[in-house]
Amino acid sequence: MSPRIVYLALLTLGNIALAQTAQLPATDEAAYCTYLTEQAKAQSDLLRTPNAVGAFTQPDTGLPTQLVAGLTLSLSGVKKAGITLDAARKNCDLYQSSIHVQQTLQYALPALEREALTNRLALIEQAGKSLEELIANTAKMVDAKNMTRPMLWSLQTNKIKLDADRADTQSKIAAIYTPPLTATPLKQQVQQKQSTDATEQQAQDRLTRQNNWDVALTVGVHQQINPVADNPQPYGEVSVTYNLGSRAIDRHLDRSVTAYTDWKKLQEADIVRGSEALRTQVVQAISAQQSRLASLSQETQEIAKNLQIVANPDTTAAIDFHNQLSSTQILLQIETGDATFRLQHLEDFLKTNY
Repeated sequence: MSPRIVYLALLTLGNIALAQTAQLPATDEAAYCTYLTEQAKAQSDLLRTPNAVGAFTQPDTGLPTQLVAGLTLSLSGVKKAGITLDAARKNCDLYQSSIHVQQTLQYALPALEREALTNRLALIEQAGKSLEELIANTAKMVDAKNMTRPMLWSLQTNKIKLDADRADTQSKIAAIYTPPLTATPLKQQVQQKQSTDATEQQAQDRLTRQNNWDVALTVGVHQQINPVADNPQPYGEVSVTYNLGSRAIDRHLDRSVTAYTDWKKLQEADIVRGSEALRTQVVQAISAQQSRLASLSQETQEIAKNLQIVANPDTTAAIDFHNQLSSTQILLQIETGDATFRLQHLEDFLKTNY
């Protein structure tokens, strides 16, 4: 098979293999993969393409000067061309998996916090309606001279606190940025990242192995130029090189892949440690919400007991006490609903991702 046919065949296979990467949507990963693809294609074209050689020679035997021209193709280079494209794909896969898992580690808790704050805002809106209804009923009693304005003012104070809580919650929601996160569980993302780490290093390993040997094919013609001869002569040459330390080199390369994987597991900034750190944070947050919910439950029970005592208030003081308990219960329902939502979502996150 001629070097030209080999070159065209490998070039076609390389273009087909990288077609999907070239068609990725316009994202950070796609832009980086496009960069890798073009770099790999350039290197592959360099390795696949036969080199043109030309030289003037003056044989030592006193023969006339000759012009030598031809093409040289390295079989090791041809094989490295395909491996270079494969290494670029593996590097692209590694970058994509790294980006996804890093985003999850960085934005998982902010995303949960944003969801919790959005839910709290809904609870505040619901509580606001209940409190406004209580204030309206009390205002009617004040107008009827059945209650005093200071009694109404205590309810309006809670309304002010509720409005401040709403504004604060809205500000916190606006301050939290969370990009779209993949739905893939974190444990699967970590496994995929570790797998692509090893795969990418294996591709680099295979690429380096190609330096251990080479078979170079050279074909061309030589032409006598002084005096000029009418019959240029074709020539061909095959040269083989092999590194005698190949077995030791390959053994060290194999060990380097294993060592790289082990290093990534121990690296403080890598995703394995990051995943464990996130799990610890979630566990601690669950514990905090459980304690918060237990405390809120006791307070809720205490208010419920007092509401039973003044279930049917027949005096101004009893009505005032009932209103204070009711408004406190309304505010407490926000905290209870918030803690319950946070606890449930944290537990769901832990169960899904670990």
